[in-house]
Formats: sequence, structure tokens, C-alpha cells
Amino acid sequence: MSLACQTCPVRDSAACSVLSEEEREELARSGRTRTLTRGEILFAAGDEETACATLVSGALKIAAYDEDGNERILALIHPNGFVGEMFAPFPAHDVVALTDSQLCVFAKADMTRALEKHPALTRALLRRSQEDLHLARKLLALGSGFGANEQVSKLVLALAQAASDSPCHPALKFDLPLTRGEIASMLGVTIETVSRVLTALERAGIIKREGVRGIEIFDPDALENFS
Repeated sequence: MSLACQTCPVRDSAACSVLSEEEREELARSGRTRTLTRGEILFAAGDEETACATLVSGALKIAAYDEDGNERILALIHPNGFVGEMFAPFPAHDVVALTDSQLCVFAKADMTRALEKHPALTRALLRRSQEDLHLARKLLALGSGFGANEQVSKLVLALAQAASDSPCHPALKFDLPLTRGEIASMLGVTIETVSRVLTALERAGIIKREGVRGIEIFDPDALENFS
């Protein structure tokens, strides 16, 4: 197995984990590693050149813009997530790095051949696509039907769950992939509201902020039910 596969932090959780070592090595030979800095575009709306990628580290956002140029974040991609034209086409959306990120990128033709050859990989990517769609719907639902306190606290919890290496519990320490402005844009609230709720959560002893984006969660249940 290549050094890149041996040291990959998502090798046991990405869709390619269903392959044997020999099959994964064969797939790796058709891919390439790509690094992005914050704000760099992976796929732009209307791109004719199609590709797909597994996120190894960092975070991505899928964003659209209205007629006035206001950004709307539609979904987030976290490590081991799969993105591209294969299962989730984004003809009118940009896929942009939220933080410095590393990806394993494949041409669509190469991935198509791999899927035809390895049905287990097809099933794994379909499951991953369904999971990402469920998460996207869950995040979008936060934009309505909840008060500001609930919106922000539930989003923080959702991001903690996405940052966890286990589906059973959220990560108790992680870095927010979104700025306060991006959180405000996603939820349809003001930056001041986001700051107020984060401060209230910290004063209640539910979370602790560390640095610019670091979050430590002391009480996940209280975070989920904060109102």
C-alpha cells in the first residue's frame, strides 16, 4: 500500500475502506492528492470538467448565491465525506474550502471504472451520499422553526457530531469550521446573535471557547436542549 494510503487519517472510515488493500492500492494509483487553502474553490458552479473527491482533512462548504450576491450555505462536507458529480451534482453551486483542506481527487471516468469493477464501493458511496443528504437537510432545517438560541446550539452540536470519530457521540473538543459570519448566514440570523448565544452557552457552563474557533463541550444534553 502507498504511504499516502497507509497514513491517511480516514482510511478506516472513508468509502474506500470497503476495498481490500490490493483494490485500494489500485484505486489510489488513479487518484491524486490536492490541498486547498481556506476560501479556495474545489468545484465552481458551471464547471464542465467533472471530478469527485474524498475529503481527507479540513472542511468544505457547498454554497449558492442569490441575485444580490448573498451567500447561502447549503451543506458542509467533513473528513471522509465524498463530493462531486458522481452522486451529488452541484451545477449551480460552489464547493469551497472552509479551512485548509486535503483531498483525494479522482477523474470521473476513473471513478466510474472503479465503481463498475467494485460493487461494494458503489454501495458504500451511495450510503455516504444518503448520510450527507440527511445531514444537509438537518442543517437546513435549523434555519426555520427554532428560536435563535436553539438554532445556534443545535448547529454547534451538529458540527461536534460531524467532527466525532464515532456515530455514537459528538466530539467534546473540536474547531468550528465556520466563522460567526458563516454561521449567521447559514441560520439567517445576525453575527451579533451568534456571538450572544455562544456567550450564553459559555456562561451556562455548557461549552468553553478556546482561541478563535476552538470549542469544548461539557454537557451535550444541555447543548441539545438549550433554548
